[in-house]
Amino acid sequence: MPVTHSASTSGESTSVPAPSLHSGSLGTTDIAFFVVSAAAPLTVMAGVAPLAIMLGGIGAPAGYLIAGVTLAVFAIGFTTMSRHVRSGGAFYAYITRGLGRGLGIAAALLALVGYNGMEIGVYGLLGSATQGTAHALFGVDIPWLPVSLAGLLLIGYGGYRSIEFGAKVLGILLVAEIGILALLAIGVLIKGGASGLSLDSFAPGNVLVPGTAAVLAFAFAAFTGFESTVIYRREARDPARTVPRATYLAVGFLGLFYAFIVWTAIQAFGAAQVVAAAGADPAGLFFSAITTYVGEWAADLMHVLIVTSVLASLLAFHNAINRYGLALAEEGILPKALARLHPRHGSPYVVGLVQTVLGAVVVLAFATAGADPYGQLLLWVNTPGMLGLMALQLLVALAVPFYFRRVRHREGVLRTVVAPVAAAVLLAAAITLVITHLDLFTGASATVNTLLAAIVPVVFLAGLALAWWLRRVRPEVYRHFAAEPPADAGD
Repeated sequence: MPVTHSASTSGESTSVPAPSLHSGSLGTTDIAFFVVSAAAPLTVMAGVAPLAIMLGGIGAPAGYLIAGVTLAVFAIGFTTMSRHVRSGGAFYAYITRGLGRGLGIAAALLALVGYNGMEIGVYGLLGSATQGTAHALFGVDIPWLPVSLAGLLLIGYGGYRSIEFGAKVLGILLVAEIGILALLAIGVLIKGGASGLSLDSFAPGNVLVPGTAAVLAFAFAAFTGFESTVIYRREARDPARTVPRATYLAVGFLGLFYAFIVWTAIQAFGAAQVVAAAGADPAGLFFSAITTYVGEWAADLMHVLIVTSVLASLLAFHNAINRYGLALAEEGILPKALARLHPRHGSPYVVGLVQTVLGAVVVLAFATAGADPYGQLLLWVNTPGMLGLMALQLLVALAVPFYFRRVRHREGVLRTVVAPVAAAVLLAAAITLVITHLDLFTGASATVNTLLAAIVPVVFLAGLALAWWLRRVRPEVYRHFAAEPPADAGD
């Protein structure tokens, strides 16, 4: 039951329910909106897919399908475990149940750093994208820092409001960015592309080429954040059904949509010309295509929607971070003050405020150092975040079979052993691909890339040290870490 506080006025006492998250407020589509928005489909397609085409050739669409299938396999064990683990801690709760509290606490710290890295770096992209849009539409050059700081305030306000408000905003922004890409696809299909439509992109001879490894690295990065469906469990309607459905919906949609849109872009230029076009102007590839097949007005609209796509991604990650921070504050890992919820909006507004201040500090530090908002703030901060979340996916895949060995259940061996083990092998391969092609993501020197990759194991080791300290100094916190909530607290 909800905790109550006593209030006394003129000698009379009333019982006031304590603020709580708005349970039962999110359906399958709402949660899927949060997850797909975090992936920023328009930004991924217009900003990154041209590089995938340039490196992987016309077989690039298959790379996105392969990544989608891999993550769908991961989702089998992941969502099966979600029916049994009701904690709001998501990744770290799963890893704790399967691999033990020490690794679970280390995973919690890595998740906190990873999600913050994924969000804070994107404020650099917001500034850079807005600069590009202002120059393209109005021919003016604006400074990126005020845009990024204004974005911090706007996203902070979005996180302060209720989760229903966030779901509505993301729904509108996501439909808009998906719509502009669909408009491009329709234009290409109606006009038959540059030289007729072809499925050569999926022919083995065009997929099994050396550049496919680089495409796969980009493709796996494009799905980052899809697993955050379970973070919203406490606010979901019928979470045992809603969370798995939202997970499959998100990963299935992203895999198919990414592959379809990249294939459409190839058809727009033709198999013989698209690689050269992508190499000559990767940033302008999609804008050139939509100008040709739809009109210049659509290219202008796409410029605007890239900015809103980035804002949607920021809001989705901000909400996810707030709920991770809330869960860790309730666990006693973070200060209890961060567990306060807004009395009307039911939002974890204190942890949201702290996250906004942290983002401002990092953004200002990079600006003071004269860093480039895209090449350094975005890529250098995002990269360890992306690697951290991929490492957590691998640990969750490993945790699933260990968990189901310890509990009584009626789940089949395919869901509890075969799929998780297969996912672990595939995710380990994906992490290896990303690390070996890290220069494609950062454009930085080998030394910088080594330091960025090293952040993940350093944070994880720090988490193990924190677990050791908690076990010795705060055994009560350690013993109850990732404990199941009361039966009426989340379902």
